[in-house]
Amino acid sequence: MVIHPFTDEQFKTIFKMSREEVDVVVIGSGVGGLCCAALLGKYGDRVKVCESHSLPGGAAHSFERNGYKFDSGPSLYSGLSSSPTNNPLRQVLDVIEEDLEWANYDAWGCRIPEGDFDAYVGADHFCEVLRKFRGEDAVIQWRKLQAEMKPLADAVNALPPLAMRFDLGAAFSLGQYLPSTLWHLPNILRLTEPFSKIMDEVVTDPFIRNWLDLLCFLLSGLPASGTVGAEMAFMFAEWYKPNVQLDYPIGGSGAIVDALVRGLTKRGGEIIYNAHVEQVLVENKRAVGVRLRDGKEIRANKAVVSNASIWDTLALIPEGALPKNFVREKANTPECDSFMHLHLGIDATGLEDLQCHYIVVNDWDKGVTAPQNVVVISIPSLLDPSLAPAGKHAIHVYTPGNEPYQLWAGMERHSEVYQQQKQQRAEVMWQGLERVIPHIRDRTELTLIGTPLTHKRYLRRHHGSYGPAHQAGQALFPGSNTPLPGLLCCGDSTFPGIGIPAVAASGAIAANTITPLPKHLEILK
Repeated sequence: MVIHPFTDEQFKTIFKMSREEVDVVVIGSGVGGLCCAALLGKYGDRVKVCESHSLPGGAAHSFERNGYKFDSGPSLYSGLSSSPTNNPLRQVLDVIEEDLEWANYDAWGCRIPEGDFDAYVGADHFCEVLRKFRGEDAVIQWRKLQAEMKPLADAVNALPPLAMRFDLGAAFSLGQYLPSTLWHLPNILRLTEPFSKIMDEVVTDPFIRNWLDLLCFLLSGLPASGTVGAEMAFMFAEWYKPNVQLDYPIGGSGAIVDALVRGLTKRGGEIIYNAHVEQVLVENKRAVGVRLRDGKEIRANKAVVSNASIWDTLALIPEGALPKNFVREKANTPECDSFMHLHLGIDATGLEDLQCHYIVVNDWDKGVTAPQNVVVISIPSLLDPSLAPAGKHAIHVYTPGNEPYQLWAGMERHSEVYQQQKQQRAEVMWQGLERVIPHIRDRTELTLIGTPLTHKRYLRRHHGSYGPAHQAGQALFPGSNTPLPGLLCCGDSTFPGIGIPAVAASGAIAANTITPLPKHLEILK
C-alpha cells in the first residue's frame, strides 16, 4: 500500500498546475510566431506562446543598456506607415487593429568601391547615381529593368498574402482573386525563377549588377543567382515607385513586437518567457502540445506551431514521429552564415548630415557573400532621439549573414581566445563605421560585440544562422504543414522565406491554415 502525501484534491490541483490546455501553442515569439498567434487570437482561439528568452521578438527584439535602446536585428522597413499596402506585416497589424508611430525618411548612405553617395528610394533618384558613376547607357539599362519588373511587381501584388493557406480551403480564399490574377499568370510563373535570370535579360553594366547582387543579399542572404524573383519584385514595388518613403518604428524594432504582443494579449492570448520547449508531445501520431524544460505540459486542442528554424524544430520532435527521409532532407537544409554585431553608445556632439543607415562594400570582386565584405550601419537615434540619452547616439553595426559559424564552433564564450577573436572580427565593423564617422573610437562610451555564438545563445538559432540558403530555381521554401498532423511551422524556414515581410506572411499563412475557412474569409472582407 502506497501512502500518498497529498489528498486527492491537492493532487488534482498540482496536476492541473503542471498541465495546461489551450487551442494552439506557438513555439517562439519571433515576428512570424507573433503574427500567427495574434491572428489566431483574432480568430477566437486560445493561444499560448512559449518564448525561451526573457524578451519577445526573436531576431527583431530590442534591448536596453545604460540608457541606450538597441535593435538586435532588422531596422530597414518600408510599406508599414500607411495603408493600403501589400506588406504582410502591415496587413496583420490592420487585421488585429494595432498600430504604432513611424518616422519616415527616403535615403541611406553608401560607401562602395566606386565612391560615396546617398541612395534615395523612388523611381528616378538612382538614375542620377548611375549617370554620375556609369553614364547614360547604365541609365537606359536601369530603365529597361524597371519596365521589366513592373508587371512582375503587379503580379506579386495581385494575391494578398493574407489570403493564402495550405489546405483545400485555398481554392476559396485565393479563388476570389482568380479573375484578376489570370492576367498575371505568365509573370506569376516567372516569380519563382532566380532573379539573376530576369536581370541577365536586360542588365550588362557591372555596377548595376553588383548593386542588385547587394540588394538581393540584404533581402535573402543570397546573391541574385540564389534569390527568387518574387522577393525582388516586391522590393521594386515598394522602393522604386513615386513618392515612396522608408519607415522606422518610433521606439525601435521592439515597438513592432510590442504592437503584435498587444494584438495577442488583448484577446486573451499569453506569452510565457524563459519557457524553453524541451519536446513536442506526440500521441496517436499527432502533435498534441509541448513539454517545457521545467516539466510543465501545455496541451493544444488544435495545433502546435513552431516558429523555430527547421533545424531547431527537428530537435524538438520525438524520434520516429516524422518520416526518416523527411528528417534527413530537412536536417541537411543548406544554411546561410551568421552575423557579427557591434552595438555602440556614442557622444553625438558636432555630428551632422548623417543618414540613418549606411551600407559599406569593401570589394565587389570578392562577392557580396564573402566574409566581412559587406557591413551595414544603423543610427536610428537620428530618427528617434528617445533611443539614446540626450546628446548621444545609439549605433548598430553588423555584417549581414556573412560570418562563418565554423570560426566559432566549440569556443568557450568566457575564454581569452574567444575574447580576442571577438575584437579581431569586430575590426571590419569599426573600419566601416570610420568611413562615416571619423574618430568614432574616441566618441564611444558603450561597446557591445555580438558573435554567431551570441546569435545562437539568445535567439536559439542553429549555428546562429540567418536562415536556410535555398537556391532559387533549385528548391523552394516549404509550406507551413509537416508530415506530423497537428504540427505546423512558420518563420524564415518556411514559405515565403527570409525577411520581415516574408516571416509575417508565413505566420499569417499558418494561422489561416489552422482556422476554419468561413472565419478566414471573414477577415478578407
